[in-house]
Amino acid sequence: MIKALFFLGWFIFHPVHVTLTSIDYIPEKDSLKVFVKMYLDDFILDLNLQKDNTSGTDFSEGNPKSSVVMENYLNSKLIISVNKRLVRGKLNDFEIINSEVKLNIGYNQVRNPEVIEVKNLIMTELYTDQSNLIIVRINEFEEGIKLTSDITEQTFNIK
Repeated sequence: MIKALFFLGWFIFHPVHVTLTSIDYIPEKDSLKVFVKMYLDDFILDLNLQKDNTSGTDFSEGNPKSSVVMENYLNSKLIISVNKRLVRGKLNDFEIINSEVKLNIGYNQVRNPEVIEVKNLIMTELYTDQSNLIIVRINEFEEGIKLTSDITEQTFNIK
């Protein structure tokens, strides 16, 4: 909990080139619940670096095209493997408040996670000073880390 508050405080007081991702295991649903928070202008700039033509997409809540674009973006930039098996996320919902994008993603069919590998490429091609803060909570295990443009992945051994 203290680590979570530290990262939250860091995010609030250093809003430039920072994202926050929390990954929570939900054992009764055999799933991961993932929350991502980033700034809309940075997201759009990073999205425009991708080859698919998504410029001009209306990112208002309830727009089905924006949900598909965001889900594809997240699955290409936030790569999660559980027990050496790649899992793909499904965007449950998102909201944009004061230029901040808050996304909730579900990863199903996750059973007994012992090793989680997280690769976070969100805005790492865009900014050399990018910080992607990640908090992983699985049962009694909780760990927070900072990934950067140079260090984009981390393995968490839950055992």
